[in-house]
Amino acid sequence: MSDGPEEGMLSWDESVFRDEHVFEIDYVPETFAHRETQLQSLQYALRPAVRGSRPLNTMVRGPPGTGKTTAVQKLFGELSAETDVQTVRVNCQVDSTRYAVFSRVFQGLFEYEPPSSGISFKKLFSQITDRLVEEDEVLVVALDDVNYLFYENEASDTLYSLLRAHEAHSGAKIGVIIVSSDLNLDVIEELDSRVQSVFRPEEVYFPKYDTDEIVDILRGRSERGFHEGVVGAPELDRVAELTAESGDLRVGIDLLRRAGLNAEMRASKTISVEDVDEAYDKSKYVHLSRSLRGLSDSERALVEVIAEHDGEQAGVVYEAFHDETGLGYTRYSEIINKLDQLGVIEAAYADVDGRGRSRSLTLAYDPDAVLDRLN
Repeated sequence: MSDGPEEGMLSWDESVFRDEHVFEIDYVPETFAHRETQLQSLQYALRPAVRGSRPLNTMVRGPPGTGKTTAVQKLFGELSAETDVQTVRVNCQVDSTRYAVFSRVFQGLFEYEPPSSGISFKKLFSQITDRLVEEDEVLVVALDDVNYLFYENEASDTLYSLLRAHEAHSGAKIGVIIVSSDLNLDVIEELDSRVQSVFRPEEVYFPKYDTDEIVDILRGRSERGFHEGVVGAPELDRVAELTAESGDLRVGIDLLRRAGLNAEMRASKTISVEDVDEAYDKSKYVHLSRSLRGLSDSERALVEVIAEHDGEQAGVVYEAFHDETGLGYTRYSEIINKLDQLGVIEAAYADVDGRGRSRSLTLAYDPDAVLDRLN
Protein backbone atom coordinates (compact mmCIF):
# COMPACT_ATOMS: atom_id res chain seq x y z
CA MET A 1 0.00 0.00 0.00
CA SER A 2 1.39 3.45 -0.97
CA ASP A 3 2.16 5.99 1.76
CA GLY A 4 1.75 8.90 -0.69
CA PRO A 5 -1.41 11.00 -1.03
CA GLU A 6 -4.28 9.71 -3.12
CA GLU A 7 -4.84 11.11 -6.61
CA GLY A 8 -6.33 14.59 -6.30
CA MET A 9 -5.35 14.90 -2.64
CA LEU A 10 -2.84 17.33 -1.18
CA SER A 11 0.20 16.14 0.72
CA TRP A 12 1.19 17.97 3.91
CA ASP A 13 3.63 20.30 2.17
CA GLU A 14 1.34 21.20 -0.76
CA SER A 15 -1.06 24.10 -1.19
CA VAL A 16 -3.75 25.09 -3.67
CA PHE A 17 -2.33 28.63 -3.52
CA ARG A 18 0.36 29.91 -5.83
CA ASP A 19 0.28 33.33 -4.10
CA GLU A 20 -2.26 33.79 -1.30
CA HIS A 21 -1.50 37.54 -1.04
CA VAL A 22 -3.45 38.01 -4.30
CA PHE A 23 -6.66 37.44 -2.32
CA GLU A 24 -5.98 40.08 0.34
CA ILE A 25 -8.15 43.19 0.26
CA ASP A 26 -5.22 45.63 -0.03
CA TYR A 27 -3.60 43.81 -2.98
CA VAL A 28 -3.08 46.10 -5.99
CA PRO A 29 -3.23 44.09 -9.25
CA GLU A 30 -0.77 44.78 -12.05
CA THR A 31 -3.60 44.94 -14.57
CA PHE A 32 -6.62 46.87 -13.37
CA ALA A 33 -9.44 45.93 -15.74
CA HIS A 34 -12.78 47.62 -16.45
CA ARG A 35 -11.86 50.96 -14.89
CA GLU A 36 -10.06 52.60 -17.83
CA THR A 37 -12.43 55.61 -18.02
CA GLN A 38 -12.15 56.31 -14.29
CA LEU A 39 -8.34 56.02 -14.35
CA GLN A 40 -8.15 58.44 -17.27
CA SER A 41 -10.30 60.97 -15.39
CA LEU A 42 -8.05 60.70 -12.33
CA GLN A 43 -4.91 61.02 -14.46
CA TYR A 44 -6.37 64.15 -16.06
CA ALA A 45 -6.96 65.68 -12.61
CA LEU A 46 -3.46 64.78 -11.38
CA ARG A 47 -1.53 65.80 -14.51
CA PRO A 48 -0.87 69.42 -13.35
CA ALA A 49 0.99 68.03 -10.31
CA VAL A 50 3.55 66.39 -12.60
CA ARG A 51 4.27 69.84 -14.04
CA GLY A 52 4.74 71.33 -10.57
CA SER A 53 1.27 72.90 -10.24
CA ARG A 54 -1.59 72.17 -7.88
CA PRO A 55 -3.70 69.30 -9.26
CA LEU A 56 -7.46 69.49 -9.69
CA ASN A 57 -9.35 68.41 -6.59
CA THR A 58 -11.38 65.26 -7.19
CA MET A 59 -14.34 63.48 -5.63
CA VAL A 60 -14.41 59.72 -6.20
CA ARG A 61 -17.76 58.09 -5.43
CA GLY A 62 -19.31 54.65 -5.82
CA PRO A 63 -20.66 51.67 -3.87
CA PRO A 64 -18.27 49.59 -1.72
CA GLY A 65 -16.02 47.15 -3.59
CA THR A 66 -15.99 48.92 -6.95
CA GLY A 67 -12.25 49.62 -7.26
CA LYS A 68 -12.03 53.18 -5.88
CA THR A 69 -9.21 52.57 -3.40
CA THR A 70 -7.32 50.32 -5.84
CA ALA A 71 -7.46 53.05 -8.51
CA VAL A 72 -6.02 55.64 -6.12
CA GLN A 73 -3.30 53.26 -4.88
CA LYS A 74 -2.35 52.34 -8.44
CA LEU A 75 -2.03 55.95 -9.58
CA PHE A 76 -0.20 56.97 -6.41
CA GLY A 77 2.24 54.10 -6.94
CA GLU A 78 2.94 55.29 -10.49
CA LEU A 79 3.33 58.93 -9.41
CA SER A 80 5.77 58.03 -6.63
CA ALA A 81 7.83 55.79 -8.92
CA GLU A 82 8.00 58.12 -11.94
CA THR A 83 7.75 61.69 -10.59
CA ASP A 84 8.66 63.91 -7.64
CA VAL A 85 5.01 64.33 -6.63
CA GLN A 86 4.39 63.42 -2.97
CA THR A 87 1.33 61.26 -2.35
CA VAL A 88 -0.33 60.28 0.93
CA ARG A 89 -3.43 58.09 1.23
CA VAL A 90 -5.26 58.46 4.54
CA ASN A 91 -7.68 55.77 5.71
CA CYS A 92 -10.30 57.95 7.41
CA GLN A 93 -11.89 54.93 9.04
CA VAL A 94 -8.71 54.79 11.16
CA ASP A 95 -7.75 58.49 11.11
CA SER A 96 -11.10 60.22 11.57
CA THR A 97 -10.08 63.62 12.99
CA ARG A 98 -8.31 66.58 11.41
CA TYR A 99 -5.30 66.11 13.69
CA ALA A 100 -5.07 62.39 12.88
CA VAL A 101 -5.26 63.12 9.14
CA PHE A 102 -2.45 65.65 9.28
CA SER A 103 -0.38 63.33 11.48
CA ARG A 104 -0.70 60.72 8.73
CA VAL A 105 0.29 63.31 6.11
CA PHE A 106 3.31 64.30 8.25
CA GLN A 107 4.32 60.65 8.50
CA GLY A 108 3.98 60.22 4.74
CA LEU A 109 6.23 63.19 4.02
CA PHE A 110 8.88 62.77 6.70
CA GLU A 111 8.76 58.97 7.02
CA TYR A 112 8.45 59.09 10.80
CA GLU A 113 5.54 59.80 13.11
CA PRO A 114 5.12 63.18 14.78
CA PRO A 115 5.30 63.23 18.60
CA SER A 116 2.17 61.61 20.04
CA SER A 117 1.62 64.56 22.38
CA GLY A 118 2.80 68.11 22.94
CA ILE A 119 2.65 69.34 19.34
CA SER A 120 -0.20 71.64 18.38
CA PHE A 121 -2.12 71.34 15.15
CA LYS A 122 -0.79 74.73 14.07
CA LYS A 123 2.82 73.55 14.43
CA LEU A 124 2.09 70.22 12.72
CA PHE A 125 0.45 72.06 9.84
CA SER A 126 3.33 74.53 9.61
CA GLN A 127 5.98 71.79 9.45
CA ILE A 128 4.12 70.13 6.56
CA THR A 129 3.72 73.34 4.54
CA ASP A 130 7.31 74.47 5.30
CA ARG A 131 8.57 71.19 3.88
CA LEU A 132 6.51 71.54 0.70
CA VAL A 133 7.73 75.10 0.07
CA GLU A 134 11.38 74.42 0.90
CA GLU A 135 11.53 71.33 -1.32
CA ASP A 136 9.24 72.87 -3.97
CA GLU A 137 7.07 69.74 -3.84
CA VAL A 138 3.48 69.11 -4.84
CA LEU A 139 1.45 67.00 -2.39
CA VAL A 140 -1.66 64.99 -3.26
CA VAL A 141 -3.70 63.76 -0.28
CA ALA A 142 -6.35 61.06 -0.76
CA LEU A 143 -8.95 60.99 2.01
CA ASP A 144 -10.17 57.42 1.59
CA ASP A 145 -13.54 56.63 3.18
CA VAL A 146 -13.98 60.37 3.76
CA ASN A 147 -17.52 59.59 4.97
CA TYR A 148 -15.97 58.74 8.36
CA LEU A 149 -14.81 62.36 8.71
CA PHE A 150 -18.41 63.44 8.16
CA TYR A 151 -19.68 60.96 10.76
CA GLU A 152 -17.31 62.60 13.28
CA ASN A 153 -18.07 66.18 12.12
CA GLU A 154 -14.42 66.64 11.14
CA ALA A 155 -14.74 66.87 7.35
CA SER A 156 -15.15 70.64 6.92
CA ASP A 157 -12.22 71.58 9.20
CA THR A 158 -9.96 68.98 7.59
CA LEU A 159 -10.76 70.00 4.02
CA TYR A 160 -10.58 73.70 4.86
CA SER A 161 -7.04 73.31 6.18
CA LEU A 162 -5.92 71.32 3.13
CA LEU A 163 -7.59 73.57 0.57
CA ARG A 164 -6.46 76.85 2.17
CA ALA A 165 -2.87 75.74 2.79
CA HIS A 166 -1.54 77.93 -0.02
CA GLU A 167 -3.12 80.98 1.63
CA ALA A 168 -1.71 80.19 5.06
CA HIS A 169 1.72 79.50 3.56
CA SER A 170 2.41 81.01 0.14
CA GLY A 171 3.83 78.43 -2.26
CA ALA A 172 2.35 75.34 -0.59
CA LYS A 173 0.76 73.19 -3.29
CA ILE A 174 -1.74 70.57 -2.10
CA GLY A 175 -4.39 68.72 -4.10
CA VAL A 176 -7.15 66.62 -2.54
CA ILE A 177 -8.89 63.44 -3.64
CA ILE A 178 -11.85 62.45 -1.50
CA VAL A 179 -13.20 58.90 -1.75
CA SER A 180 -16.67 58.01 -0.48
CA SER A 181 -18.63 54.74 -0.48
CA ASP A 182 -21.70 56.24 1.20
CA LEU A 183 -24.06 57.06 -1.66
CA ASN A 184 -26.56 58.60 0.78
CA LEU A 185 -24.00 61.22 1.75
CA ASP A 186 -24.26 64.47 -0.21
CA VAL A 187 -20.65 65.50 0.29
CA ILE A 188 -20.86 69.07 -0.99
CA GLU A 189 -24.16 69.78 0.75
CA GLU A 190 -22.79 68.58 4.10
CA LEU A 191 -19.71 70.84 4.00
CA ASP A 192 -19.57 74.31 5.59
CA SER A 193 -20.17 77.22 3.23
CA ARG A 194 -16.54 78.35 3.72
CA VAL A 195 -15.39 75.00 2.26
CA GLN A 196 -18.06 74.87 -0.44
CA SER A 197 -16.78 78.18 -1.81
CA VAL A 198 -13.32 76.70 -2.54
CA PHE A 199 -14.08 73.02 -3.13
CA ARG A 200 -15.24 72.50 -6.70
CA PRO A 201 -14.06 68.95 -7.36
CA GLU A 202 -13.95 66.94 -10.53
CA GLU A 203 -16.32 63.98 -10.05
CA VAL A 204 -15.37 60.39 -10.91
CA TYR A 205 -18.03 57.72 -10.41
CA PHE A 206 -17.29 54.01 -9.99
CA PRO A 207 -20.41 51.91 -10.76
CA LYS A 208 -20.94 48.33 -9.62
CA TYR A 209 -19.21 45.74 -11.81
CA ASP A 210 -21.57 43.71 -14.00
CA THR A 211 -21.48 39.90 -13.93
CA ASP A 212 -19.16 39.54 -16.96
CA GLU A 213 -16.69 42.01 -15.44
CA ILE A 214 -16.82 40.18 -12.10
CA VAL A 215 -16.07 36.85 -13.80
CA ASP A 216 -13.18 38.39 -15.73
CA ILE A 217 -11.63 40.01 -12.63
CA LEU A 218 -12.05 36.92 -10.45
CA ARG A 219 -10.64 34.69 -13.18
CA GLY A 220 -7.55 36.91 -13.29
CA ARG A 221 -7.14 36.71 -9.51
CA SER A 222 -7.62 32.94 -9.60
CA GLU A 223 -4.99 32.42 -12.29
CA ARG A 224 -2.50 34.52 -10.35
CA GLY A 225 -3.36 33.22 -6.88
CA PHE A 226 -4.12 29.51 -7.40
CA HIS A 227 -2.20 26.73 -9.08
CA GLU A 228 -3.53 25.62 -12.45
CA GLY A 229 -6.72 23.57 -12.32
CA VAL A 230 -7.69 24.49 -8.74
CA VAL A 231 -10.83 26.42 -9.78
CA GLY A 232 -13.09 25.14 -12.55
CA ALA A 233 -15.64 27.13 -14.58
CA PRO A 234 -18.69 26.03 -12.50
CA GLU A 235 -16.99 27.05 -9.26
CA LEU A 236 -15.88 30.41 -10.67
CA ASP A 237 -19.41 31.06 -11.96
CA ARG A 238 -20.80 30.32 -8.51
CA VAL A 239 -18.36 32.77 -6.90
CA ALA A 240 -19.31 35.40 -9.49
CA GLU A 241 -23.03 34.80 -8.88
CA LEU A 242 -22.68 35.30 -5.13
CA THR A 243 -20.45 38.34 -5.66
CA ALA A 244 -22.96 39.99 -8.00
CA GLU A 245 -25.68 39.29 -5.41
CA SER A 246 -23.70 41.20 -2.77
CA GLY A 247 -22.64 43.96 -5.19
CA ASP A 248 -19.18 44.06 -3.60
CA LEU A 249 -16.13 42.66 -5.43
CA ARG A 250 -14.33 42.27 -2.10
CA VAL A 251 -16.84 39.56 -1.20
CA GLY A 252 -15.77 37.56 -4.27
CA ILE A 253 -12.07 37.97 -3.57
CA ASP A 254 -12.50 36.89 0.06
CA LEU A 255 -14.76 34.06 -1.14
CA LEU A 256 -12.03 32.66 -3.40
CA ARG A 257 -9.51 32.66 -0.56
CA ARG A 258 -11.86 31.00 1.92
CA ALA A 259 -12.97 28.41 -0.66
CA GLY A 260 -9.29 27.61 -1.25
CA LEU A 261 -8.76 27.17 2.49
CA ASN A 262 -11.82 24.91 2.66
CA ALA A 263 -10.39 22.74 -0.14
CA GLU A 264 -7.11 22.49 1.75
CA MET A 265 -8.98 21.44 4.90
CA ARG A 266 -10.30 18.53 2.85
CA ALA A 267 -6.77 17.94 1.51
CA SER A 268 -8.23 18.44 -1.98
CA LYS A 269 -6.32 19.88 -4.94
CA THR A 270 -9.50 21.42 -6.36
CA ILE A 271 -12.23 23.71 -5.05
CA SER A 272 -15.81 22.40 -5.14
CA VAL A 273 -19.07 24.34 -5.32
CA GLU A 274 -19.70 23.15 -1.75
CA ASP A 275 -16.43 24.81 -0.68
CA VAL A 276 -17.69 28.06 -2.20
CA ASP A 277 -21.13 27.88 -0.61
CA GLU A 278 -19.67 27.08 2.80
CA ALA A 279 -17.19 29.98 2.47
CA TYR A 280 -19.98 32.42 1.61
CA ASP A 281 -21.41 32.08 5.12
CA LYS A 282 -18.39 34.13 6.27
CA SER A 283 -17.44 36.08 3.16
CA LYS A 284 -20.86 37.75 2.91
CA TYR A 285 -19.98 39.64 6.09
CA VAL A 286 -16.85 41.32 4.65
CA HIS A 287 -18.52 44.75 4.72
CA LEU A 288 -19.78 44.24 8.28
CA SER A 289 -16.33 43.15 9.51
CA ARG A 290 -14.75 46.20 7.92
CA SER A 291 -17.33 48.56 9.45
CA LEU A 292 -16.94 47.09 12.94
CA ARG A 293 -13.14 47.15 12.79
CA GLY A 294 -13.04 50.95 12.83
CA LEU A 295 -15.38 51.46 15.80
CA SER A 296 -14.29 52.95 19.13
CA ASP A 297 -14.88 51.13 22.43
CA SER A 298 -18.04 53.13 23.18
CA GLU A 299 -19.38 52.53 19.66
CA ARG A 300 -18.74 48.80 19.97
CA ALA A 301 -20.45 48.84 23.38
CA LEU A 302 -23.56 50.34 21.82
CA VAL A 303 -23.62 47.71 19.07
CA GLU A 304 -23.53 45.03 21.77
CA VAL A 305 -26.35 46.71 23.68
CA ILE A 306 -28.48 46.93 20.52
CA ALA A 307 -27.81 43.24 19.84
CA GLU A 308 -29.20 42.46 23.30
CA HIS A 309 -32.20 44.82 22.86
CA ASP A 310 -32.81 44.27 19.13
CA GLY A 311 -35.97 46.03 17.92
CA GLU A 312 -36.57 47.96 21.15
CA GLN A 313 -37.18 51.71 21.43
CA ALA A 314 -34.23 54.12 21.47
CA GLY A 315 -35.01 55.23 25.04
CA VAL A 316 -34.75 51.68 26.40
CA VAL A 317 -31.51 51.12 24.51
CA TYR A 318 -30.11 54.42 25.83
CA GLU A 319 -30.75 53.43 29.46
CA ALA A 320 -28.86 50.15 28.96
CA PHE A 321 -26.05 51.96 27.11
CA HIS A 322 -25.77 54.62 29.83
CA ASP A 323 -25.60 51.94 32.54
CA GLU A 324 -22.84 50.21 30.56
CA THR A 325 -20.70 53.26 29.66
CA GLY A 326 -21.82 56.26 31.72
CA LEU A 327 -22.05 58.32 28.52
CA GLY A 328 -24.80 60.92 28.00
CA TYR A 329 -27.62 61.15 25.48
CA THR A 330 -25.83 63.53 23.08
CA ARG A 331 -22.97 61.10 22.48
CA TYR A 332 -25.43 58.21 22.33
CA SER A 333 -27.42 59.98 19.61
CA GLU A 334 -24.23 60.74 17.61
CA ILE A 335 -23.22 57.07 17.69
CA ILE A 336 -26.71 55.96 16.63
CA ASN A 337 -26.51 58.23 13.60
CA LYS A 338 -23.04 56.95 12.70
CA LEU A 339 -24.04 53.27 12.99
CA ASP A 340 -27.14 53.99 10.91
CA GLN A 341 -25.06 55.71 8.20
CA LEU A 342 -22.61 52.80 8.21
CA GLY A 343 -25.45 50.35 7.63
CA VAL A 344 -24.71 48.41 10.83
CA ILE A 345 -28.12 49.24 12.32
CA GLU A 346 -31.50 50.42 11.07
CA ALA A 347 -33.14 53.23 13.02
CA ALA A 348 -36.81 53.39 12.05
CA TYR A 349 -39.32 55.90 13.44
CA ALA A 350 -42.58 54.53 14.81
CA ASP A 351 -45.58 55.92 16.72
CA VAL A 352 -45.60 55.03 20.42
CA ASP A 353 -48.90 55.22 22.33
CA GLY A 354 -49.11 58.48 24.24
CA ARG A 355 -45.45 59.38 23.55
CA GLY A 356 -45.40 60.57 19.95
CA ARG A 357 -42.75 59.21 17.59
CA SER A 358 -39.74 57.21 18.70
CA ARG A 359 -36.99 55.30 16.96
CA SER A 360 -36.79 51.52 17.15
CA LEU A 361 -33.27 50.18 16.73
CA THR A 362 -32.48 46.90 14.98
CA LEU A 363 -29.26 45.39 13.66
CA ALA A 364 -28.98 45.23 9.89
CA TYR A 365 -27.30 41.81 10.23
CA ASP A 366 -27.87 38.60 12.16
CA PRO A 367 -27.11 39.45 15.83
CA ASP A 368 -24.90 36.37 16.30
CA ALA A 369 -22.85 37.33 13.22
CA VAL A 370 -22.38 40.83 14.64
CA LEU A 371 -21.39 39.63 18.11
CA ASP A 372 -18.97 37.07 16.66
CA ARG A 373 -17.16 39.85 14.79
CA LEU A 374 -17.06 42.17 17.76
CA ASN A 375 -15.18 39.67 19.91
